[in-house]
Formats: sequence, C-alpha cells, structure tokens
Amino acid sequence: MKRRILPLTALAMACSLFVPAAFAQTKWDLAAAYPATNFHTENMMQLASDVDKATGGKLKITVHANAALFKAPEIKRAVQGGQAQMGEILLANFQNEWQLFGVDGLPFLADSYDESKKLYAAQKPFLEKKLGEQGMTLLYAVAWPPQGIYTKKALATAADLKGIKWRAYSPATARIAELVGAQPVTVQAAEFSQALATGVVESTMTSGATGVDSKLYEHLKFYYDTQAWLPKNAVLVNKKAFDALDKPLQDALRKAGADAEARGWAASAKVNADTLAKLKANGMEVLPPPAALKADMTKVGDTMLKEWLEKAGPDGKALIDAYRK
Repeated sequence: MKRRILPLTALAMACSLFVPAAFAQTKWDLAAAYPATNFHTENMMQLASDVDKATGGKLKITVHANAALFKAPEIKRAVQGGQAQMGEILLANFQNEWQLFGVDGLPFLADSYDESKKLYAAQKPFLEKKLGEQGMTLLYAVAWPPQGIYTKKALATAADLKGIKWRAYSPATARIAELVGAQPVTVQAAEFSQALATGVVESTMTSGATGVDSKLYEHLKFYYDTQAWLPKNAVLVNKKAFDALDKPLQDALRKAGADAEARGWAASAKVNADTLAKLKANGMEVLPPPAALKADMTKVGDTMLKEWLEKAGPDGKALIDAYRK
C-alpha cells in the first residue's frame, strides 16, 4: 500500500504546482477622475466587464471613480510610475508639459464631432510616440461633448465676462479667461459644486455633461452653446504592466479598448443631446451664442492657435497641417 500512496502523493504535489499558474489572475487598478454616473466612467466600467469576460476572469480591472484613488492631476504620473496600471486623463490638462496634449482644447479649431475625430486622427501618432517615450500606451480616447459658457448673467459680448471668477481646469481654459478679462480659478471636477456654492467661481466653459454632473443649474442660470471645442479623455496603460501580460490578454484588452472608443464617441453625442435637455428641464436657459459673442470668442481662438503654434514647434505645425488636409 505504501508503494502506491507515495507516487500518488508525489503526483498530487506536482499537480498542485501547476494549479496556481492555470488559474492565475492579474488585478489592475484604473484611476478615474469623474463620478461613477459620468458616461466616460460608465464606459470604463463596461470595458472592465468586457475584459473580465474575454479573459475568463484572468485580468480583473477595478475602476476607481471620482478621484478616489488619485486626484485628476496625479493620475498620469501614477500610471507612468506604475502606482496604477491604468488611468484616465483629460489630455488638455497636460498641455504645459507638452503642447500637443492640448491641441483639442484650442477654441474653434475643431467644433463638431466630425472635426474632432479628424483632429484626433492627426494627433494620435504624436500621442502614441510621446506616451511610449514616457512608459505608457494609449488604449483609447473619447471626446467630451462640445464646450459652452455657463454664467449667472446674460452675455452679449466677451466684454461681459470681464472680472468674472471663471473656473479653469486646463491651461487653455485659463488662457481664455485671461484673454476675455475674467479671473481664472483652478478647480477640479470633484470640487466644482462646492466652489460654486461658496462663490469661489461663478462661471466656466465646459460641456453639458459636466453641467449635469455638477448640477450647475443649481447655481448658474445661462448656458451658451458655443460648441467651442471637444476635449478628449484618454485611457492610458502602464507599458511595463501591459508588456507583462501574455498575448491573449493583451489582445483582449486592445479589443475592449477599441470597442470602448467606438462606444464612447457614440455615447458622447447622445449625452450632449440628453444633458442639454436636462439643463433646460432644471430651469437653465440654453441659448445659442449671440453673434458678437461668437465673433469675440473666435478671435480668442485665433490668438490661442497662433500662440500654440509658436510653442509647439515643428510637430505642432505638422499636426495642424495633417488636420487641415
């Protein structure tokens, strides 16, 4: 009997060595800055679910919404340094680091979904190269709905914005404030409602989606649908973490990312229509910009494009030339 038991015991021990490998699970964290109800976050939740199903649970992605893991300005560095395997950033927030991150924050350069997609196609090769140099991979990017101006008072021209405390969330939005004579105040999305309630800010330029997320209708009365630009959120992956995955897991993640990109752009357009309707339903006046205001803001856009090109150098010119072909 002992002779039969020993080989069986040895076999069982040998088999047990392979069990963990066969059922190995990789767990990733995805740092996100916006509420769980935001369409970008919902899209990432769906991506995590898709990856879970496609990999049979071998790659588990946990989405940490509303800046619960890292604050918005910290997410890119966290992914770059491997503190989080994935993260979502607003590209325009990092324009001061590298000008090409902020091209989609230039007012009236790309002022529709079609134009925004065209600009993304021109920007993407530059993005992928830069992020690769920084140890990251671009998984996908999705545009926010077009940006408009929220205020407490009616506007006729840009001069009506002079002196207003203006919430800035990127270098571009801060520069717009400077050019129209407003006072730029940096406030992140998670702190926006509180800033409005306490009078820290009284105006901003952002999307209908953020307007609903932050319940701007509780504090502000007017929304001017200028469709000034469509900034993009990008989902980044730490390159070392990605390279450590086997090929089937990499392929599953890339496929889920491609699906998320297509789904996200469609969701953005739907959210734009839905959120403008919600702003109206909650008592906000949603208006087209008066002709004088639009002309003034177009001049602001021209100034900012000129300034941007001077800073962005040859790559910036190449990007704009590719976009305008």
